[in-house]
Amino acid sequence: MAVFCLRRKHTANASEPAVRKKRMSEECTHDCSSCGANCASRGQTQSESLIEKPHAGSQIKKVIAVVSGKGGVGKSLVTSLMAVNMRRRDYQTAILDADITGPSIPKAFGIKEKATGDESGIYPVETKTGIKIMSLNLLLENDTDPVVWRGPIIAGTVKQFWTDVIWEDVDYMFVDMPPGTGDVPLTVFQSLPVNGILIVTSPQELVSMIVEKAVNMADLMNVPVLGIIENMSYYTCPDCGAEHHIYGESHIDAIAAKHEIPLVAKLPIDPKLAAACDKGTIELFENSALDQIAEILEKL
Repeated sequence: MAVFCLRRKHTANASEPAVRKKRMSEECTHDCSSCGANCASRGQTQSESLIEKPHAGSQIKKVIAVVSGKGGVGKSLVTSLMAVNMRRRDYQTAILDADITGPSIPKAFGIKEKATGDESGIYPVETKTGIKIMSLNLLLENDTDPVVWRGPIIAGTVKQFWTDVIWEDVDYMFVDMPPGTGDVPLTVFQSLPVNGILIVTSPQELVSMIVEKAVNMADLMNVPVLGIIENMSYYTCPDCGAEHHIYGESHIDAIAAKHEIPLVAKLPIDPKLAAACDKGTIELFENSALDQIAEILEKL
């Protein structure tokens, strides 16, 4: 199989350094690994050079990625609850729904209208309390239309949610990531200035390996893990008040200690919370389980 590598072309005419410098700049591929020239591009780290600028109409202070090693653990639920929590603390809050093929954020907030745009860019939809949201479901004609796209197109769409959406002033943006460690998480970590990640998991034996994958990816991307949230951690009996571990005993504290993750939060199984999501009234749900996580974010 032939491998083609695009390299810079260097002129041999040393009598025209200014022309040579201009030509090198124009022909630069910014792939320093394939070139020995000493130029300004080499002064940038790879992560810095890949970071995309947001829309000119956006001023975003902190970006928090919410990740999970597998689906079905409540990642989108935690993303929504964190956005609601920070909004109640009087911060301008936004959600970038990067789970392109499985967007569920709009439903939790009861959003029915579609996103709009003009020649300037795309405008996010605001919830009742002022949380700004951009999700692919806000662009589809029907919420149930399947998104049958290949990885690069999905990753490109996520990047456009950052570069083409007019977010305006945002104190905390939460990025609801798809499960796993594929194209989209890689795109987000490389293209967005992520300040930290929150890992969402569930109380099962398999969780140790799954959390470790997420931690290792965060280390690889040089992004700090701010905390772990164990969803469906327990169920409190409404009659006697006893806690029942429906999915087994929790191991999350030991896992967090092993990876030196500073904070653990545990969300119980709560039928009222599930009902609030189904009704689109998650903003009305009172929950203090994530307060410690919110306090950590305030210190960033």
